[in-house]
Amino acid sequence: MAATIRMVVGLGNPGPRYRRTRHNVGFMVAETLLDRARSGQDRMKDSALVAPIALGGLEIQVVQPQTFMNASGAAVAAVARRSGIEAGEILLVYDDADLDVGVLRIRQSGSPAGHRGVASVVECLGTRDVPRLRLGIGKDEGELADRVLAPFGRDEMPIVERMIMDACDAIELAVARGLIVAMNQYNRRTQQ
Repeated sequence: MAATIRMVVGLGNPGPRYRRTRHNVGFMVAETLLDRARSGQDRMKDSALVAPIALGGLEIQVVQPQTFMNASGAAVAAVARRSGIEAGEILLVYDDADLDVGVLRIRQSGSPAGHRGVASVVECLGTRDVPRLRLGIGKDEGELADRVLAPFGRDEMPIVERMIMDACDAIELAVARGLIVAMNQYNRRTQQ
């Protein structure tokens, strides 16, 4: 039987300069989950903002590492260790430049596929068997670093807002009924 999700990690970069950039869509999902749960204040633990929420009858830790994206792993591993959470009980939520804006993909494990934040988490946890929810930020020609650190365009925002809501719904479903159920429902969808 697959592990239950006990920790949701939104990946992003801390600070106002990066707040609404494509690379921070993982943080946006984490913040929306906290708003939905009407959670209390996040607390800084192990270089991450951590807040418990009730989801599907379980207490889930919502984590936003406050290191820069490419060094997220140490904070994630420290929070997991302190909370007694295994790698398979963590759901990473992050941007994916290979997916069109608005597209979600849930996986039980896999390679980092060039995403340095995910690579850091995989390295620090010592396994690729970390569930993940990838959020499409749009394919584009040009320099990837410039793309991910740019904000979404005005015309993209309604799609991004819908994606964030769908991501939160997918997380709630994954916690309540398991990753496979969430994958079957959300991986088939395309951006509308």
